[in-house]
Amino acid sequence: MPFSTLCRSNMAALLRSTRVLRSASSPLLRVTGTRHHGRTVGRFCGGAAGAGRVAVCCGQATRGWSHVHSLLPCGSARPCLGTRFYGAAAEQKGASEDDSSTGVRTSQAQQFDWALAKLDSSVRRTGRVTKTLLQRIFHDICRKGYPSGNQALLLLRSCGSLLPELPLAERTEFAHHIWEKLLELGATYDASHYNALLKVYLQNEFKFSPTEFLAKMEAANVQPNRVTYQRLIAAYCQVGDIEGASKILGFMKSKDLPITEAVFDSLVTGHSRAGDMQSAVNILSVMRSTGVDPGPDTYLALLVAYAEQGDLVKIKETLNAAENADVSLTDRDLMQVVFSLTRAGYQQHVSEVMERLRHDRGFVPDAMNLCLSLVTQGHEHTAFLVLKSFPSMQADAHNGDTPDQGNFFLRHCVNMDKSPEVLVGFCKDLKDSNLHATPLQFTLYCALESKKTDMVIGLMKAMKEEGLPIRPHYFWPLLTQHQRDKNTTGTLEVLKAMQELGVLPDMDTLSNYVLPTFPSMDNACSALKDAGLAVDTECFFSAEVHTEAITGNLSRLFALLSSPSLPATDPSALRGSLNAGFRRSKDVENMANITELLYKDVRLSQTDTAPAENMAYFLYNLFDGMTESEVKSKEGVLREYLHQLQHRGIIVPVNIYRGIRNILVSYHVPELIKDVLALVDSKESLRSTDIPSPSGSEDRFSLQKMLEKLKTLETSGDKVMAAQTFKRLISALCTEEDMSRALELKAEHEDKMSTSCYALLINLCCRHDNPEEALNLKRELARKDSEAVIDSNKYLALVKVLVKHKQLEEAVDILKEMKEKDVTFKDNTASTFFHMLNASAMEGDVATIRRLQETVFTLGLTTPSTNLCSPLVTAHLEKGDLAGALEATMECHKQYNRLPRIHDILCGLVEKGDTDLLQKAMDFVSQERGEMTMLYDLFFAFLQTGRYREARRIIETPGLRARPGRLQWYAEKCVTNQQMETLENMVDLTAKLFECDRDELYHYLLRLCKDTNDWRKADAVWTKMQEENVIPRERTLRLLADILKSNNQEVPFEVPEIWYEQPEAKEHQRDIRVAVRGSAVTELSPNEYQLRVLALSKKGKVQEAYSVLKEADRKGLTLSPICYDSLVKSLLAAGRMEDAIEVKDMATNRIPGFQMSDMANSLYIVTQAKQDRPQDALASLKSMLQMDQVPSNLAITRLVQTMGSHGDTKGIQEVESLIKTLGPSINLSSMVFTNNMALAQIKNGDIESAVETLESLFTQGDDSSRKNISFVFRKVLEAKNSEALDKLRALAERLCNHFAKYSPATELFLQYLDLDMMDEAKHLLQRCGAVAEQKDALLSYMAKTSQNPGQVAKIKNLCELIPDFTEKELIFNYLMKCHAVDKDLESAKSLYQRMQQEEVQINELSLKRLAQLYKQADEAVPFEEPPESFTFYADKLKASTSSGAEDH
Repeated sequence: MPFSTLCRSNMAALLRSTRVLRSASSPLLRVTGTRHHGRTVGRFCGGAAGAGRVAVCCGQATRGWSHVHSLLPCGSARPCLGTRFYGAAAEQKGASEDDSSTGVRTSQAQQFDWALAKLDSSVRRTGRVTKTLLQRIFHDICRKGYPSGNQALLLLRSCGSLLPELPLAERTEFAHHIWEKLLELGATYDASHYNALLKVYLQNEFKFSPTEFLAKMEAANVQPNRVTYQRLIAAYCQVGDIEGASKILGFMKSKDLPITEAVFDSLVTGHSRAGDMQSAVNILSVMRSTGVDPGPDTYLALLVAYAEQGDLVKIKETLNAAENADVSLTDRDLMQVVFSLTRAGYQQHVSEVMERLRHDRGFVPDAMNLCLSLVTQGHEHTAFLVLKSFPSMQADAHNGDTPDQGNFFLRHCVNMDKSPEVLVGFCKDLKDSNLHATPLQFTLYCALESKKTDMVIGLMKAMKEEGLPIRPHYFWPLLTQHQRDKNTTGTLEVLKAMQELGVLPDMDTLSNYVLPTFPSMDNACSALKDAGLAVDTECFFSAEVHTEAITGNLSRLFALLSSPSLPATDPSALRGSLNAGFRRSKDVENMANITELLYKDVRLSQTDTAPAENMAYFLYNLFDGMTESEVKSKEGVLREYLHQLQHRGIIVPVNIYRGIRNILVSYHVPELIKDVLALVDSKESLRSTDIPSPSGSEDRFSLQKMLEKLKTLETSGDKVMAAQTFKRLISALCTEEDMSRALELKAEHEDKMSTSCYALLINLCCRHDNPEEALNLKRELARKDSEAVIDSNKYLALVKVLVKHKQLEEAVDILKEMKEKDVTFKDNTASTFFHMLNASAMEGDVATIRRLQETVFTLGLTTPSTNLCSPLVTAHLEKGDLAGALEATMECHKQYNRLPRIHDILCGLVEKGDTDLLQKAMDFVSQERGEMTMLYDLFFAFLQTGRYREARRIIETPGLRARPGRLQWYAEKCVTNQQMETLENMVDLTAKLFECDRDELYHYLLRLCKDTNDWRKADAVWTKMQEENVIPRERTLRLLADILKSNNQEVPFEVPEIWYEQPEAKEHQRDIRVAVRGSAVTELSPNEYQLRVLALSKKGKVQEAYSVLKEADRKGLTLSPICYDSLVKSLLAAGRMEDAIEVKDMATNRIPGFQMSDMANSLYIVTQAKQDRPQDALASLKSMLQMDQVPSNLAITRLVQTMGSHGDTKGIQEVESLIKTLGPSINLSSMVFTNNMALAQIKNGDIESAVETLESLFTQGDDSSRKNISFVFRKVLEAKNSEALDKLRALAERLCNHFAKYSPATELFLQYLDLDMMDEAKHLLQRCGAVAEQKDALLSYMAKTSQNPGQVAKIKNLCELIPDFTEKELIFNYLMKCHAVDKDLESAKSLYQRMQQEEVQINELSLKRLAQLYKQADEAVPFEEPPESFTFYADKLKASTSSGAEDH
């Protein structure tokens, strides 16, 4: 159909379209006919610089640009890339709107918001979108089905210049795929979608027929609008077809459609590409004659036209003309000129245009996109020129830390398959310009990631020429794919390439990536030999052994290991694979054969240790690497294996046996322990605890034997042992609950009764509900020792039994005594008080409760809480006294700001119909807590009592808003009490409540359905949700699916499998923002409170987090256990133990079975230790172990150190024995216990024992290298204990001079040095000359000392004491580091001069430090500064040091 005929046939439609456009309210559609400098959004919608020049638009906007792009329609006053692209799309029209349900549209809207946010985030950060992200969003929309018009627009508009990393044709192909797929899924397209597709065509320079495009629109019954015609004009002009553009322009004029600046800009482009530059220039005059002043877009169109012709003179003239006309061109405009010059082949002019760049804000993301576009279209050299102009890179090139900001460029060059030669050239230039620290390595990483083998080999050859190391693991990414595909040919090619590069495959490469590719080992050996690769190397043999071991082929493995040609092999290298093979195999014979080889064959022991010891460690690691289920499932195989080892005469040391036994004890396999025990070499060295006791027998005294022993001790006069035996006897009787016998024994042996015995008996009497005897015992104890204090739990047990028997005054006296004696309260104190008060409440004893509450709160034994205040109200409620209950509640609020059991009171008043009292209660709540709180309280009371009509009237109060916390509290209450009808009615009544989270409430309903296993009710709830058009979260769908599946019912929807939840993700982000800002929120849900507490705790704002938690607790909200635990940890870290205990009590009261995490309990122990409460810390440690928790090393260390400072040797021994029960699960040095035991003995005056302990440590063992007693020396020196110091110094000298154990003397020497005790250090050095030869220890001291400011004198003192220290170079470099830390340039200068005079070589790191000092002082550096970063030279020095150590 001819174009003119088509236009006439669509005339009526066009007129209607025009009327719609003129009357449209959307600011994106309003158009003004003429306007001075009538600039359009189009030029800001072109995406990344480098897309095809497009100057068409659909509206006007204020000019401006920022590198912080926004996709939000109203996110910024400035027009930007996303404002135009992702504005509100046209509404869906036609029958589809009627057919589509509201629920589907809501889901589409939510998905659109999520996709928009994802793309918006990408564009904000980088100014572009990746294909991966776009594909992910597209696939997710397709999977969900029912794509909306907004989603289609979102995807289509992203297929243009927002994808600079994709070739133009690929972008268009992707857009077509999206168009067709969404159309199949039922998307409805309108003019906005066709216009978006036109925009994509223009940006991607896709050649199409405008006539056919209009015909397709007509066939789809979609009317073109003004934007359509503008973009069709641009399409004609893009190919220089002025005639086609003129026809549409004439049609627009005939229909009085406004001709904006964008149309004129397109005509400039059209005339220039038609070869008529004069007409292009004349367009500016035409514009002025019509009242439209040429704007930046017009001048940019003219600049691009000249750039395409390479006319640099005209470009400069046009730039000057724009400047004279007060038209400002941005850096992004000039980048478009650069792009056009490059594409037209005039790269020689690029540098002159780039000189005019101002590097405005937003330069970097725009320039990055220009670079990407240039590389994509084959102009990487110009892109590299742009890259080097980045201001941040130029600035960073002159400071110490070189950034690696060319990564995006190098990665894209790799992705676009640029040749290795080109890549190497770029890398060399970046390195020489100091713009990238390791460009070749990064480019190699990208190539390996992309699995481009030829490129990788080329880059590696270049690295080798540069002298850079090539490691075998560089080839792993290439080998991985070949291994996965079983591509032996590809694997051999990679190995050949390694051979060409002189890189030999190591054992890991061969065993993990090469050999598994082949079907068998023989096949692998044959193929590798044919390829000319050596298979007779030690490395290949190790790989073969590893492969056979890991696959469990033990027969072939034994053949290999027993072969006479077996080279010497490190057993540690085989240990892991052997363990895996043994765990997989049932071949007991070969398991035993291989173990025997390990035991006897010296070739399998390259280390200093004997083969037998290596075998023992292997056996330990075998059991240590197996889980309990593995051990139990293979118990028969393992027992047979151990029997075989015994028959072959294989033995294991006692210490290894103990380690294996500890593992097997935890796995509950006593028979295996016996089999391991049979292998022990020396049974005499076994302790009784090492031997497992027979099942059911206990090694303990019977009561009768203990009585006999007690009589014997009394006869012999051993009072100490008699007292200990008596205490054990009392404890045993208390355990057996034999109160009468215990009291008889107490009467017979009054002289042996200690405080602990009294405490045990008092507690026993309380358990037997005997307050008189318990109180008598307490008074006896007070008469014997008025200062005696018993455990807080035993005090409270006594109070409880006294209260129960109405002995209130005696109970109050006990409470007062607790306060006077400052009894340390346990974590369960508040809970114990509550149960005590609640027991009285059940009896309606108001007076007792009031007296106890006043006493407890006044003495400060615990803080008032809603829970502790509630028994007073409960007492009145139990008696049916609602008026008294209300008065009690009001009294608690006035005194303690608590409102206990108000809900129960209101329910009682509603049921009773006492309107006067109900009004009084409502007035009080309204006055104290606000009207909304009062309304919710009344609403819940009506619900609870079944007054649903009254409840409806309350919830429909005008202006009432949803309070998530209150609604969730009541819903949780209904779920707990299984009140289905009440919960259903609450959900129904709140359907129209403003801001009510419907999914949340329905989730509670489904939870109750789950608890009651009522799938029919759950199905009805699902139907109701659909009627209400509720969009369920994924957790709701999963819960419903679980209910239906568990009852063998069909699930009527797709169960979500993805990890994210769109609605909750937005809520989560909002909650975190709220938490971080700490903003005041009127009503928060438990989830919001939880997020605030977690965020504030993490930021260290413990007071704010504590206040938020207390607020939530006042409102009766229960948060998650992790929330309480996190705050407890933060409070303990801040030293606020009392607050931490209160938080723990809150959690205990609200969450049954709550217990703190390992870390929180460990911090609790640390805090107690810091407060000099070692016994409390020990009790906490025991409690942890009972709960199967593992304390941290720091907690154990601090506890033991505190015990050491208190002289508590028994406590240290007890802690050590407790820690041993943990087995290998905790890695704590035994020196912690040894050193602190010695300090405890010194504290107790038993210096001789301390010296003996330390001396035996060094004289009765082989490995003394890990034994360090400097901590003991330090503490003794700080305490100025001269007697202990003299004996310890004598010990150090004796060990040094008689036993050649130099570390104690060296440690003491360094402690003297550190405390500036120069005379003592000199004296010790004279008596122990070998200290001066301990190079490693002395250098380690210097390295550690030089890290802190003000320590240079210590290193100088060390040099004075040991003037002939051989490592002068290291000493000078450590001194230079000290001066650098102290920022002492003058001293550094002097040191540098001295080094030059003495011809001591200064390393590059020290030279770098000195240069930095010169720069900081604004002085010229008098030498050539090392060019690399500090990190580079530190790593280099570390590598050289380690290699030097290996050489020695």
